[in-house]
Amino acid sequence: MNTRRIVITGVLAAIAIILGLTGWGFIPVPNISGSATIMHVPAIIGGVLEGNLVGLLVGGIFGVFSWLQAQSTGNALFTNPLVSVVPRLFIGVVASMVYRAFRSKGEIVALALSGIFGTLTNTILVVGMLIVLGLIPAAVVVTLIPQIIAEVIIATVITVAVVAAWKRIDRGAGRSSI
Repeated sequence: MNTRRIVITGVLAAIAIILGLTGWGFIPVPNISGSATIMHVPAIIGGVLEGNLVGLLVGGIFGVFSWLQAQSTGNALFTNPLVSVVPRLFIGVVASMVYRAFRSKGEIVALALSGIFGTLTNTILVVGMLIVLGLIPAAVVVTLIPQIIAEVIIATVITVAVVAAWKRIDRGAGRSSI
């Protein structure tokens, strides 16, 4: 880990911690999940900017907060770390791999696909684990579709905006002329 990677990990970890502590990362919704989330976005951004390890670490912070929130609210669906923590480790890893695979198609395309696939990784692995463990029936997935679509759109827009702005600044192209 170089200094840049450590700093970016720290900043994204701090954002994830703030989203978790304030509750801003967990948006209450009236369905079985209990809340929609934007907590996966820092893991996606970490994976895209600095690779698998950073994405994994920031995703782990999201997972720990998901588990802690379940403990404090009594949400039995997320008290098992196999549901709340383990799936979140893969968000930034998948986002990183998708970004690198599609970067040749253009920066915006690669960023958008990273946001989409990072979000879907979170959703598919968490919901899949809930089904595998028998905590929810597969039929419930249909009721989650509006939330899934909203999370994908929000994560994609934020990922593209933040990373595109960061890369412009990183290249020195974003400096003010004042």
